[in-house]
Amino acid sequence: MTSPLRSPRTPLKLLKLAAVLPAALVTALVLDSFVNLFLVSPPAGAQTGANQSLTLRSDVQEANSRTGVITARGNVQINYPARQIQATSAQAQYYSRERRIVLSGNVYVLQQGNSLRGETVTYLIDEGKFLALPDAPKQVESIYLVPNATAAPAPTANPAPFVNQPQFTPAVPALPRTQPDLAPPLSRPSSPGSP
Repeated sequence: MTSPLRSPRTPLKLLKLAAVLPAALVTALVLDSFVNLFLVSPPAGAQTGANQSLTLRSDVQEANSRTGVITARGNVQINYPARQIQATSAQAQYYSRERRIVLSGNVYVLQQGNSLRGETVTYLIDEGKFLALPDAPKQVESIYLVPNATAAPAPTANPAPFVNQPQFTPAVPALPRTQPDLAPPLSRPSSPGSP
């Protein structure tokens, strides 16, 4: 019986291993850098957990572990449930070290029913602030939900059917009707001395 190291296929196996091993090591290093890019310590007192995640979806994404910048291009969608933020744009750059996101190209942001539309929007994560810039000569558009000063009762799930009755009580009770309403005949007012 021959040893596996002395078989005629051994040089081929070693050549394959020599080709695969460096690629596997480089992949492991790149993935480690990519994972560490997202592991930015949260500010003191901040909550951590699954509800704090920010999801970034796009056609193409690049991550630079040296600068800590993640760039997403094409049909960018951001979902940040912890702050009830949803956004879409053509491109987004997440600066993990500065903890800010720059969205550009037809940006639309929705947060708790309020919306913001502009060409470039920067979101400062730690401050919870948006900075929006328009594409000249356009303007930034914001739509805010403004609650009433007094809280109105919430509509019921199954409202009562409409009944044709007044919703108020008249101050003076109506007199009972005994005769039909007839307008008096038109006549000229009589003046003294006229026939």
